Amino acid sequence: MENRIHLLFICTGNSCRSQMAEGLCQHLRGDVIDPSSAGIENHGLNPLAVTVMAEIGIDISSQQSKTIDDLGSRAFDYVVTVCGHAQETCPFFPARTRVLHRGFDDPPRLAVGAATEAEALTHYRRVRDEIKAYILTLPLALEAPVSHSGV
Repeated sequence: MENRIHLLFICTGNSCRSQMAEGLCQHLRGDVIDPSSAGIENHGLNPLAVTVMAEIGIDISSQQSKTIDDLGSRAFDYVVTVCGHAQETCPFFPARTRVLHRGFDDPPRLAVGAATEAEALTHYRRVRDEIKAYILTLPLALEAPVSHSGV
């Protein structure tokens, strides 16, 4: 386990997308990747993210929302920003750390106009499934050339 890739997922508040990415990565790729997540700010763990992850058998309820500063001096091989704000405000990491961007829509923002929780959950499920598809490409996708397409 000591030879696993140390990977940090970053989003704005470490409440939803980065938390789902960490949980999915631990569940699907934990044998080769040691995932963590953090935010530029701390917004607390989003309960609807916890709900949609539980639907696929992944419990993230014990994960905690944290900022990059909360990680101390931990070293990471890769940092993946999962939202545009995190990409734009990503702090400096040592040269040995490769910083990549793979953006995903913000489920809480998508769900703002939802009339019911059930309707809101559809947005969370879609983003969860998109993150899962990305996680399934790891670790190979980490070595791919960096795209500047804004995706």
